[in-house]
Amino acid sequence: MAETLSVLKSRRSVRAYKPELIEEEKLNAIIEAGTYAATGMGKQSPIIIAVTDKEVRDELSKINAKIMGVDFDPFYGAPEVLVVLANKEEPTYVYDGSLVMGNLMNAAADLGVASCWVHRAKETFETDYGKALLAKLGIEGDYEGIGNLILGYAAAEVSEAAPRKENYVYRV
Repeated sequence: MAETLSVLKSRRSVRAYKPELIEEEKLNAIIEAGTYAATGMGKQSPIIIAVTDKEVRDELSKINAKIMGVDFDPFYGAPEVLVVLANKEEPTYVYDGSLVMGNLMNAAADLGVASCWVHRAKETFETDYGKALLAKLGIEGDYEGIGNLILGYAAAEVSEAAPRKENYVYRV
């Protein structure tokens, strides 16, 4: 348990990446960890799209930037993205997808891979491009984007965790 707590305490969001791809074994292990996230009634409503194709990654980043209203790469140069979507037919879909994102981030940290949750997956997969990508992959159903997890190796040293705020926990 001490190792798990150490990973949880040391994981940070990274916003500058080296261009090299993650080793396939590490990427597969991170994805597998995501599939073991708790889900409401064990329904496993989320799906994960592993984006390793640079052209697709760049288009998703471009759409994300447009939605955000910025003129920079909101994926911060990260070479790979795991997109989590979840089936809206399940009442717990947002929570389910969020737990998958957490598992992915923590598994990445454990394997020495940097990550950052980037929002706007919902809006991205409401675009014609997002819908076409889902169709191309054969994904049918009422899925909503939960988050984009950018992955890669940090281009700079990762900062220490900020001190925890006062009154974070109340006990009864």
